[in-house]
Amino acid sequence: MRTGNMIVSFVIGLCGAGWALAQAPAGAPAGTNGLCNDGTYSSAAHKSGACSGHQGVKQWYASAAAGAGATAPAAAPAAAPPPAAAPAAPTPPAAAPKASSGEGTPTAAVAPGGGPGLVWLNTSSNVYHCSGDRWYGKTKAGQYLSEAAAKAKGARPDHGKSCS
Repeated sequence: MRTGNMIVSFVIGLCGAGWALAQAPAGAPAGTNGLCNDGTYSSAAHKSGACSGHQGVKQWYASAAAGAGATAPAAAPAAAPPPAAAPAAPTPPAAAPKASSGEGTPTAAVAPGGGPGLVWLNTSSNVYHCSGDRWYGKTKAGQYLSEAAAKAKGARPDHGKSCS
């Protein structure tokens, strides 16, 4: 009987130790799943690639059993809604995304003012874009002008393709 109690205590101790190792330290930001070698914390869902650019993973807190980044304790069951709940407020329109800073993926809406016969001159790269091009009016800095005026300023067409 005494040996059985010792085995049960040992197993419980191992389980508790494993749980303690999987927890982020008290000073770590909320949602932290690992510590990178350069001292920064990662909240990535998976260990693979979590600290790329930070010299690799030093210590991983999230356990494989926790799933994709589920390190927070389980939420308590939801309380019953109040009897006279007010109607939900209308959702405001989403804010427009910020403009791209260069030749990456366009993220902003077309700037107002374009039109037929005008090109968009990206003033930071000195490249102009034709109407219908994915960058037309979408770079962070630029202006609309005629293709001749853009060439007069020394601008070059996007990928060497002139508009006319």
